[in-house]
Amino acid sequence: MTALRLTVHDEPDAAAARVVDQGLGDSNAAAAPLHEVRPLACFARAADGAVVGGAVGRRWGACAELQQLWVHPDLRRRGLGAQLVRAFEAHAAQHRCTTVYLETFSFQAPRLYASLGYEMRHTIEGFGHGIAKHLMVHRL
Repeated sequence: MTALRLTVHDEPDAAAARVVDQGLGDSNAAAAPLHEVRPLACFARAADGAVVGGAVGRRWGACAELQQLWVHPDLRRRGLGAQLVRAFEAHAAQHRCTTVYLETFSFQAPRLYASLGYEMRHTIEGFGHGIAKHLMVHRL
């Protein structure tokens, strides 16, 4: 076997990172039918059609992942975030999803998700400034 050399980087070479990404993608595709993963989203739009909020994620089998939830700052704390989550869940349910899961930082919206029935399943602490990341799950 040829001798190997390990290198470490604070700013990895983009081409090398693409090799790893492609290799992992190929391995995952060989192990599971990831071609079945489908996008799932809903958006709130102003009268002019501009997006002022959205819930973006994906679905696979009976599971849906809410990857991003955003509401324009001028429209926050008016229930729009909850409406977007519920619309995302309803759309997931139309695709026979029975579970929605997400990750959220402690400075984001864990209280909103808890108020909507999401249960905290795991917390990772140790991020800078006392921030934690939560894995939350909701059964539809």
